[in-house]
Amino acid sequence: MDAALATDGHQGHTDNSTSHSTNVNANATPDTLTHQEVVEGVRAEFQVMSLAAMNMKDPEGKSHHIMAKFFDVSSQKQINNAIGKIKVISPTGNEQVESLQNYSGILAANFNFDEKGRYGVICLFKVAEKKRLVKFWYQHE
Repeated sequence: MDAALATDGHQGHTDNSTSHSTNVNANATPDTLTHQEVVEGVRAEFQVMSLAAMNMKDPEGKSHHIMAKFFDVSSQKQINNAIGKIKVISPTGNEQVESLQNYSGILAANFNFDEKGRYGVICLFKVAEKKRLVKFWYQHE
């Protein structure tokens, strides 16, 4: 990911997620999904959105952006030193794997959703030397 994208496009990463469900946000576009899940003491929050809806372009032509934030459940503090990867599996089984880039505690990567249908999203992340896994579905229209 080039520096211009990281600098210009990612200033919009703010903590605007107040939903505690796995449903689409009421104020979001149809191409946006918010997913939250608690895994072994860590609350993982994900947002999947089209780059077009964010007025962003990917230098490699990818169409969607996945952001992840992690919180310690007991302290409710954001975990800023997590690392991880996301695998996206298309409706026809094509796989894309990207390492998450850390933007001041918000991790993100871009993917190409070029087929309509249900995509599998799998995130493997590590916090304090312990690996955790989150899986969810994203419906792309």
